[in-house]
Amino acid sequence: MENELDGYLDNHYIHKSNWLRAAVLGANDGILSTSSLAIGIATATDVREPIILATLAGLVAGALSMAAGEYVSVSSQTDVEKADIEREKQELIEMPELELKRLAQIYEERGLKKETALQVAKELTSHDALGAHIRDELGINEISQAKPLQAALASGASFTVGGALPFLVTLFLPVNTMEYWLYAFGYCFF
Repeated sequence: MENELDGYLDNHYIHKSNWLRAAVLGANDGILSTSSLAIGIATATDVREPIILATLAGLVAGALSMAAGEYVSVSSQTDVEKADIEREKQELIEMPELELKRLAQIYEERGLKKETALQVAKELTSHDALGAHIRDELGINEISQAKPLQAALASGASFTVGGALPFLVTLFLPVNTMEYWLYAFGYCFF
């Protein structure tokens, strides 16, 4: 029965939300910024090569920028989480009784009776005090925990996929009407 529950719990969409958010943002930005760049160049020239070159350069630069930006952003979140965990470790050493009361109060606020909340806090503290405080006081768990590399890869890869559409437009559609095609494709897929 336990194995069945493990597989069942892993099927929820929330487990994918961190990288999915980065991927959606990356794809939208890839479509819009690459299309915008291509439109700007397409309105300035009737020659395909500069349009292709600028669009490709924008696609590569945008993907790298999105990946780096997402990595830095999520790394900052990771740093904050680590600092809070270190602070929590120190508080558990310096004032374990107060930390137990804080944990019991959290459970009481979630709807447990005062006695039950204290009993749950005691049992969880004896099992894994830091884990209980990380999860229930700080709100950090495996699902919400920041993963910088995963977010960076999702964002950069999805930017590339999104930016590939306007790039394909610059390769194959007529130069004299290219900006209109770019508007149309950018609008339809955004």
